[in-house]
Amino acid sequence: MGFFEKLKQGLAKTKDALFGKLDGFFNSFSKVDEDMLEELEELLITADIGVATTEKIIDELRAKIKSEKLKEVGDVKDALRTILQEMIGDGQELDLSSVPSVILVIGVNGVGKTTSIAKIAKLLKDEGRSVMLAAADTFRAAAIDQLGIWAERAGVEMIAHEEGSDPAAVVFDAISAAKKRGTDVLIVDTAGRLHNKKNLMDELSKINRVIDRELPGCARENLLVLDATTGQNAVKQAQEFKNSAALTGLILTKLDGSAKGGIVFSIREELDIPVKFICVGEQINDLQHFDSKDFVSALFD
Repeated sequence: MGFFEKLKQGLAKTKDALFGKLDGFFNSFSKVDEDMLEELEELLITADIGVATTEKIIDELRAKIKSEKLKEVGDVKDALRTILQEMIGDGQELDLSSVPSVILVIGVNGVGKTTSIAKIAKLLKDEGRSVMLAAADTFRAAAIDQLGIWAERAGVEMIAHEEGSDPAAVVFDAISAAKKRGTDVLIVDTAGRLHNKKNLMDELSKINRVIDRELPGCARENLLVLDATTGQNAVKQAQEFKNSAALTGLILTKLDGSAKGGIVFSIREELDIPVKFICVGEQINDLQHFDSKDFVSALFD
């Protein structure tokens, strides 16, 4: 099965919850009017697109209907599709312009952070890059062992210390190893939760200082992993991390288990953070670079 087919299959719940209803919705209207737009607004909100984002979509659609003099219901549906695709924009490539480049992966426990790291490693390796993992989530029981298992599946090297050790020290050793081996990309796993938010952010700051000191000017990505099944809570989570860390992109997981794939639109619109990877399954090949055209096509087609 190609990834686009997996994407369509993975987005089936979201499509059934909203976009699968669009055909029936548009077929129930014989003319384009304000009543139709009001009901469409309610429908979009139920897909976890969010109130503010939905209002913007409807306003843009209303303006498009007026400026392009759309009279047919089918034309309005096509216009909606165009607006949604433009809203999430084109996928943004990772900045991997230095050797090594560093990808710092952030996310609370339970969102699929560890498995996402392994899947990114496998994807980059398949693209011809050498990859190393740094097991800097040293506070969670079995986190190092879990990442080690996934590193083995992905066929990449992992640098680790004992559980409870200093995460910044792990990153220091991983950077040293990556420089020595000429590794293309170093992916750093970080703690998902410490005893308070300040403690977590302090640890991230220490890791960042080590990277800045040991690899000045290197290409950096700070990716936040979000669980799509949590809907609007994922948007709030992204906002909190955005306020504390210089996020460059998002990894959206568990889309195959969620009817709330609409959060892609509200995250992009409300936070202006690009989605760089999406995951629609549990296998190591079930993560891919985000493509907005494929995403919207999988929902509509």
